[in-house]
Formats: sequence, structure tokens, C-alpha cells
Amino acid sequence: MMLNADAVLPAWIAWIIIAIFSALWVTLGWWLGRKNNSLEDFMLAGRNVGLGFAVATAMATWVTSNTTMTAPQLTYQLGIWGMVGYSLGAVGLILFAGLAERIRRLMPQGFTSGDFIRLRYGNMTWRVFLAISLLYSIGWLISLGMAGGLLVEALSGIPYFYGMTIIALVCTLYTVFGGLKAVIATDFVQTVLILTGVIILAFLVIDAVGFERMHEALQEERPMLLNLLLPASIMFLFNNLFFGIGEIFHSNVWWSRAFAFAPKIGKKAYLLAGIFWLPIPIVAGFIALAAPALGINVPSPDMVAPLVAGKLFGLAGAILVFVVVFSALASSLDSVLAATSDLIVKDIYKGHLKRKATDKQMRKASVYIILGLGFMTWVLALLKLATLGALLHFTGAFVASTIWPITFGLLYPHGKGNVATLAMFSGTIIGLICYFTIGFYVAALTSAAASLIVMTFALRQKNCFDWHTLSNTQFNNGENK
Repeated sequence: MMLNADAVLPAWIAWIIIAIFSALWVTLGWWLGRKNNSLEDFMLAGRNVGLGFAVATAMATWVTSNTTMTAPQLTYQLGIWGMVGYSLGAVGLILFAGLAERIRRLMPQGFTSGDFIRLRYGNMTWRVFLAISLLYSIGWLISLGMAGGLLVEALSGIPYFYGMTIIALVCTLYTVFGGLKAVIATDFVQTVLILTGVIILAFLVIDAVGFERMHEALQEERPMLLNLLLPASIMFLFNNLFFGIGEIFHSNVWWSRAFAFAPKIGKKAYLLAGIFWLPIPIVAGFIALAAPALGINVPSPDMVAPLVAGKLFGLAGAILVFVVVFSALASSLDSVLAATSDLIVKDIYKGHLKRKATDKQMRKASVYIILGLGFMTWVLALLKLATLGALLHFTGAFVASTIWPITFGLLYPHGKGNVATLAMFSGTIIGLICYFTIGFYVAALTSAAASLIVMTFALRQKNCFDWHTLSNTQFNNGENK
């Protein structure tokens, strides 16, 4: 077998790996789904997820294909700040830890992030927030579907269509069968695989190449990667920080877990997940620094990690990278499917279309919506309307605008919906303007800044929100009261 940039793993081995893990995930989803007796069981795993599974699902969901493949790419392109900047994604998890505990305490019966926005700020802000959240969720789903096809093709030579189709189909099936219980259980297994794989690869690279040899090669061939004052890298660092915070603070992926974790678990779970996740992009990115020392020709930066693994460890290294990447893709795609379905069922179907929908009707609607989201992901990923980078960074202008309305809304009783709406709208517009006129690396940064300026006016408003409104609201069995 010849390992190269086009395929570091024989297709027949890749098919075996895909078949084994696909059967495992679907079977586990079906088995867990038998114990879903209520809407809360399906959407929120019974609101009693323990600390171990809570930490694992938060970590696995945030370890996407971007973490395992893009972190090495950014390190190869931007140097030290590339992997450090990517690791700042952990800040979002850590900062959300305190908010998750407050969310669980304020809304013990809540289901979605939309529930909070509607009750705290009113219908207009709720609908603006839903538009932003759904746009981001759909963009994330499409990017994950595309990443599945692209990475499977790059690593194994399996055509894009087949790789993307299988990953989208498998994740959709076990999410339909088992709901959040299946997502969290598979996340636990995927976390173990991801962490084990990344740590082994990094250790083997250090042992085979060594720090001194890597440093000498970098100084001679790519000295800019060691430059801590590289302007583009520094800008990326701060932009990625706010992008990550915006992604986590607004997304129902993380709110649904805050509701699903057992009482007093959320803070510990998100804090530990952030701490444990932080070194993963650094470890993954570190692998890329070995490329110059090994004399590897890297025609495409996003393939630097599998090329290094293939060069050093042959077939075993290629298999290890493939397992890590496949697990990372599944752990994020299933979470986004489940959380987006919850948002559509509770905030669109029940909130706008059928206000008196029963739990049984919403449970049935969840199945159709997950299937619909899976199909939509497949179709749009098949069309490849934009590159992965362009798609993700475009959404940064939207999600960063929600950071301060959510933070202020959870921590302070002052501030009305009109201010929150203006903060989201103005942040998004300014972020998009900067995205197109300056570059992707300032979209989230400028959006968050503009939103913050507007939200400071909320502190001057004299209204005082009654926090008991959140805990006293009934979110199921008929209309929200």
C-alpha cells in the first residue's frame, strides 16, 4: 500500500471500520430507545444525566472534525497561535459552566434556549433569536455532512457521495431511535476513542521525531510558525475566542444538556469538559509541526495530520486517524440533529403552529423532524454550496451577537426585549459588513463588540424581570403557561 495525500488508508479497510462503528452506533441507539417512555426521556434523557456521561457528551460534541483535522491545519498555516487560538474554544465551555447551573435552577422544567429568550425578552426577540439559532444549526449540520464526505474521501479514497451519505444516515438513524440518551451514550464511547487516538499519535510523534529536531526544521524551513507576533495569527486568536463563546452560549446543543444534566451537575460537567478539551487542539496541532522535520510535501494543509501519521506509522497510523475523525464527526452531527429537532418541535411546531400539541404529538413530530433534518443535511451537503471555512465563519457574525443578550438576560433583571433585539440585529449586520469588507477573522469579534455596546443600555433601564416567571412556567402538557 502506498500512503499519499490522496488516500492514506485502503478503501476496503475504511469500509470495514465504517461498517463496524455504524452497526455499533445504530444498535446502541435502538437499545436505548426502548427505555424512552416520555418526551423528556427522548429530548432530555430524563433530566438525570450523571457527571461522567455529562462531561463526555460535552467534550465529544465540541471535538468536531475541525478539532482533529483543522487544528493541525491551522498550526501548519498560522504556527503556535494557530493551535493555541483553536484551544480557546475551551473558554466557551468553561464560561458556560456557571450559566448552565443557573439555567437549570431558574428553569427546572425548561426544554430549549428559545424558552428562555421568549420568557425573558418577549416574542420579537424570541423570533430573531430563533432565526439566528436555526441558521447556525443548519450551517453546522451541512458543514459536518460535508466534512464527513470530504475527510473520508481524502483519507481513504472512498467517493465523497458515499462517505457523506453513510455518516448522515447512521447519525440520523440512531438519533431517531434513541434521542438524547443515544447521543450521550455514543458520545461517551466516541470520547474515549478520540482522546486515546489523539494522545497516542502525539506521543508517538514526539518519540519518533523529538522536540529538538522539530524546532530545528521549523527554524530552517518555516520560521514564521514560531513567530508569536504574526498579525493574522493574533487576530485569529481573538476572533476564534468570541466565535466559540457565541456558538456555545446561544446554541440549543448546550442548553439542552444544561436541562438534561442532573441538578448541580451542569457546572462541574462543563468546567471539567472545558479543562479536558483545552489541550486536545494543542496536542492535535502539535502533530503538524513534525511535517517539516519529516520532509513531507503537504499539498493541502488540511491533510497534514494523516500525512504525518501515515509517514511515521504506516497503516496503523492511518487507521488510528480514520477512527478518530469518524468518531469526531459522529459525536457532533448527532448532537446538532437532536438539539435542532428539539428547538423546531418546541419553538416552531408547538410555539407557532400547534400550541396545544400533546407530548405524544411532539414525540412523533420529533421523529419526522430529525429525519427531515438528516435528509436536508444530505441534500445540501451533496450540493456543496460553499466551502467549509466560508460556511462556518459566515455564521460567526450571527452567533457572536447573541453572547451579551444571553449573558445579561441570565445575570441581570434589567433590560427589555427591544434592547436585546437591537443588540442581536446590529451585531449581526456589523459582523457581516466586516466579514465581507475586512475578512472572516474579524466577523465574530466585531459582532460581539457591537452587541455589547447596545446591551450596556439595558443596565440603565428601570424594568426588573421577575425570575420566578421562569420557574413557574409549565413547558409541557398543553400550552406554555
